[in-house]
Amino acid sequence: MARCDVCGKGAHFGNNVSHSHRRSNHVWNANIKNVKCTVNGTPKRLHVCTTCLKSGAVERA
Repeated sequence: MARCDVCGKGAHFGNNVSHSHRRSNHVWNANIKNVKCTVNGTPKRLHVCTTCLKSGAVERA
């Protein structure tokens, strides 16, 4: 679910590395908000990342 409908930004995968250098899997999810936007003149619910909201890539309804 953590994928932006505007730019396609999604989850990033990597490792948590402890002080003793043991590694475990880790997921960094994008900051996705469920917002109401105008698409072709009609209001629609979209999953949008906060970077797109801040840059004005979408017009809120």
